[in-house]
Amino acid sequence: MNVYDSARMADVLRPLGYGPVETPEEADMVILNTCHIRERATEKVFSELGRLRKIRDERMENGRERSIIAVAGCVAQAEGEEILRRAPYVDLVLGPQTYHRLPEMVARAARAGGAVIETDFPAEQKFDFLPNEAAPQSAGNLTAFLTIQEGCDKFCSFCVVPYTRGAESSRSVASVMAEARRMVDAGVREITLLGQNVNAYHGDNGQGGSATLAELAEELARLPGLDRIRYMTSHPRDVDQSLIDAHRDNHALMPFLHLPVQSGSDRILKAMNRGHTADEYRESVRRLREARPDLALSSDFIVGHPGETDEDFEATMQLVRDIGFAMAYSFKYSPRPGTPAAGQPFQVAEDVKDRRLAELQALLREQQDAFNADMVGTVQDILITGKGRKPGQLSGRSPYLQPVHFEGPEHLIGTIAKVAITTRMTNSLGGTLIRETASAC
Repeated sequence: MNVYDSARMADVLRPLGYGPVETPEEADMVILNTCHIRERATEKVFSELGRLRKIRDERMENGRERSIIAVAGCVAQAEGEEILRRAPYVDLVLGPQTYHRLPEMVARAARAGGAVIETDFPAEQKFDFLPNEAAPQSAGNLTAFLTIQEGCDKFCSFCVVPYTRGAESSRSVASVMAEARRMVDAGVREITLLGQNVNAYHGDNGQGGSATLAELAEELARLPGLDRIRYMTSHPRDVDQSLIDAHRDNHALMPFLHLPVQSGSDRILKAMNRGHTADEYRESVRRLREARPDLALSSDFIVGHPGETDEDFEATMQLVRDIGFAMAYSFKYSPRPGTPAAGQPFQVAEDVKDRRLAELQALLREQQDAFNADMVGTVQDILITGKGRKPGQLSGRSPYLQPVHFEGPEHLIGTIAKVAITTRMTNSLGGTLIRETASAC
């Protein structure tokens, strides 16, 4: 979502004459768009700010105009005052709900000569203020992100999202469709729908009601030129029958679903306030695979949540063995200020978290390797996104998001081709082109 938000900030700044450059040394403005999910990401912000200050000082010593330094996103939302205390040279601090106000903030900073901070949750939808022309991030790209929902009402004990992104809010179907059309017109063939809790989507359908994610995906699938639809991140509590049916019936929905579970222990899931049990997660997966037998899953896991015992961790390992994941993201629990878990007793020792994480990641890597190995000998539809690293080589993505490399002519870039998978590498697949199955957009 930060990738999408960064592109939108570039959009709203373009009328002021700003355009992207390659390095901070060239920039008249540098915006750090930040994440507050883990402590390490937050600390990197302050390290980067120190580097940017030196760059700005050198610019001014060389007689160049003073550059603007801005901090956006979730760290800005959660720690705006702390940013200005530790880095008083920062000019703009803006939360993720306020980037549509950037032009006004830049003007205010120029007039006032001091820091401008905007970290409220405005009543107006930021999406209502986006430029209507095709987004530059879409031009020439075959894949794009599209935010359809923001915020979360689940209040998991470890998570800062409800405090930095606010309550669940969904864009209208009309707004989503308008932006999707602009993306497709610019050449995009695959769209990933984004939301902190994307399958809780309930956007205004323009007929006095609200649309589900399944209904929105069905509408998007009718767009000529849009071949692939993905979505993330989902919550197990919001996997309803309509979404399961969509995976069976909607040809554009890819058979790859990111469905975070976090833990396989019912006791820890309750402590996390996840609102589901491990067996309920297993049942949702069973129904999804029954509807779409070729469906593959990825997930998120946290090890070392306060109070997690060896038995709890073993329950997570068993769930992983039971489900089988094509890939997964796994992390050590990181206390985030203001979240319920941060103040809970029985914090798990770091060396125990390290050991558990290594054990979990070894199992997940084993499953990912096995999934990739099972691809060898199959024929996959590959969206060809560009040239490979070797002469005469093309590169693309499988329906399961795996990078695939094979030899073929450049005119196939932008098409979907049949490729026989012949080899697997550590993080990608190799294949042989069979035939093109769709025309270039």
